[in-house]
Amino acid sequence: MTRPAWFAGTLAALAAGGLGFWAGRQDGPVPAFVERARSEYVPALVERARHGIASLVPGATAPVPSKPATGPVVYYRDPDGKPVYSASPMVTADGREFRAVRASEDVRFDDGDGEAMPADMAGQGAGPGEAAKPGDDARRVLYYRNPMGLADTSPAPKKDSMGMDYIPVYAGEDEGGVVKVSPGKVQRTGVRTEVAERRVVAQPVRVPGTVTLDERRVTVVATRSDAYVDHVENVTTGDRVRKGQPLVHVYSPDINAAAAQLIANPGFDGTRRRLQNLNVSEAVIDEMERTRKVPMAITWSSPRDGLVLQRTAVEGMKAAAGDTLFRIGDISTMWVLADVPERDLAAVRVGQPVNVRLRSAPGRPFAGKVSVIYPQVNPDTRATRVRIELPNPDGTLLPDMYADVEIATGDGKPVVSVPDDAVIDTGERQVVLLDRGEGRFEPRPVKVGVRGEGYAEIRDGVSAGDRVVTAANFLIDAESNLKAALQSLAEPKDGRQAANAGGTR
Repeated sequence: MTRPAWFAGTLAALAAGGLGFWAGRQDGPVPAFVERARSEYVPALVERARHGIASLVPGATAPVPSKPATGPVVYYRDPDGKPVYSASPMVTADGREFRAVRASEDVRFDDGDGEAMPADMAGQGAGPGEAAKPGDDARRVLYYRNPMGLADTSPAPKKDSMGMDYIPVYAGEDEGGVVKVSPGKVQRTGVRTEVAERRVVAQPVRVPGTVTLDERRVTVVATRSDAYVDHVENVTTGDRVRKGQPLVHVYSPDINAAAAQLIANPGFDGTRRRLQNLNVSEAVIDEMERTRKVPMAITWSSPRDGLVLQRTAVEGMKAAAGDTLFRIGDISTMWVLADVPERDLAAVRVGQPVNVRLRSAPGRPFAGKVSVIYPQVNPDTRATRVRIELPNPDGTLLPDMYADVEIATGDGKPVVSVPDDAVIDTGERQVVLLDRGEGRFEPRPVKVGVRGEGYAEIRDGVSAGDRVVTAANFLIDAESNLKAALQSLAEPKDGRQAANAGGTR
């Protein structure tokens, strides 16, 4: 330990002991007095002792005085250094005032010394209304604004009702529409930016759907005259059948009478036409002409490949003309019917790609396209039915299955887009903050188009490559609005406002 330090420590101990002894003989609150002496009087005595010792002891140097605090008062903190802060003046429990922390003393992340004007330039810039000297236009004070952000300005320095200094606004800071934020404040507020890029923006419409048969691929097997079912093949509901496969054998007096005329009058086209009108197949008519015999029962075969959806034919039953004996459906292609809400209908177009997921096979998507938008809105659900056609080669899609439908809206072309968080929507306007570098941010009105997957299309106001603010943009926008409000005010010129400003001080 050096001799000056030893002398200073000894003096501090003696001072503390003497103050404690003296306080013990008083009637006042000893702990409060000792605490105040320890925090205020003893450090002052030690500092004076160090200066005095430095002047007496050879080789000892006095400490370099710290730079005085400058700038407006940012906040107030506990005089003992405890983590207690206040935005306005206040006192501790024992009546001591909180210490004012100015801008240059606040924690900063940049290399500046605070937001106030440097001490070496104080008094050099021209005041409001004064002619600026050559070279100091950038530091000329235009006016002073309220430290709490109120729409109040002053041509001269003043204090508000809480005793806080008004903040000077310099000539170089008043760029039209551009907000300047110190690098330290940018870091403290968590400002983040992202580059606007061209990308495909789409908002998928997700709705439930139902799998149904293609109406064009369903066939009914029926007779066109009264008949009796003589025999039914071993075919039941749910079986898959092929085109031409026998299904049922029926006896019909009308068909037998027409067959007898065909055999009696070979080559007469009228008799063949009558059998065709009774829905007798060409293969059966050819067999009659070849054998020259009228069969007791006529065979009805499957008209297409498909699935037996319904069987009503029973051996021995009488079927009237037009009664359905079998209903066959081709399931190689299926429909999915989805109800799109009216609010999303404007984004849906015929031909748009669709992904369909079955609840019975969630890991297997089916790709299709919008084929038809039905021209009617359901008055109860306020939704419009949309039809999607899907190939079904392996028969996974079955009628009446539930499905989850996702329609990809948009035209699929890349557009200029920014993250959704970058757009500030007030209801009347939509704004994006552009990062101009060096802590400068410019509010830019934009026209927003399609939104989807976390991005918004920008149709006007932003170009690809512009850097936009995506976080803490509301704080910067609030500061921009404050600046615009201050600029809209008439700059105080004299008289009463200037006098009031001087009186407040």
